[in-house]
Parts: sequence; structure tokens; C-alpha cells
Amino acid sequence: MALKVELKPHERIIIGSCVVTNTDQRARLLIDGDKIPILREKDIMTPAIADTPAKLVYLAVQLMYISPEPQINHSTYFNLIRDIVTTAPSTWAMIEGINTNILSGDMYQALKAARKLIDYEKKLLDQNAARNRDKAEARRGAA
Repeated sequence: MALKVELKPHERIIIGSCVVTNTDQRARLLIDGDKIPILREKDIMTPAIADTPAKLVYLAVQLMYISPEPQINHSTYFNLIRDIVTTAPSTWAMIEGINTNILSGDMYQALKAARKLIDYEKKLLDQNAARNRDKAEARRGAA
């Protein structure tokens, strides 16, 4: 089944190992192929924006997804998930889902699961920031 993609002006997309950049007008593409990695710009993680552990996991999975030899990135991925699970054990169920997808060769689903890990990490970080703000306000109130 072919994939229909509409690109905004100057939007980028990864198709296989190529980065395609649209011109200054909207474009519609019909991509037909089997097991070709495709990533829209909004789903592309770059090293510059991979600034949290979950984003680094997503980047590692992304590299596995677009690589003809995904196992090259396995050691990086497994080191990252070991660190995350050690720091935040509540992430284990999500990590297990990503692992299952990787082991079954469904890298796109692994990427989607890694995106959920980023969302969960943000939730944890926001909760932690709120707790720290509450503690700081309590200290100021007590002073």
C-alpha cells in the first residue's frame, strides 16, 4: 500500500537514507515501497535537540530505524535504557514495549513507543519541578 504524504513549504522528510527538502510550495508525494524507513520532519530527532535521556533513546531507535544495519546502534540503546530504568524504574513497562518492537523488527512501532517514553519523561520532569517549586514556596513562607 502506498503512503500519501503532503509536505509544507521547506519541510523535510527522510525516505530511506535520503533527506528530501520541499521547495517553497506545498507538495504531495505518493511513496510506494516495502519496508522503506520514512520520517517526517516533526518526527526527526537530531543530536542537538536530544537533550534528555528519553530523547536520546528515541534518537538511538531512530538511527536503528533508518539504518540498513540497526544492530550497530544496539549497544548505545541498551546503555541508555539501563540508565533510564535505574533512574526511573517506572519507565520499565514502556522500555519493555520498545524492546519487544525492536526484537520483532518493527522499528517504526519502536519509534512510536519511544515517543511515548519522551511524553512520560516530560510528565515526570514537570511533576518534579512542581514539587521543587512547592518546597521552595513552603521554605519562603516559613521564613
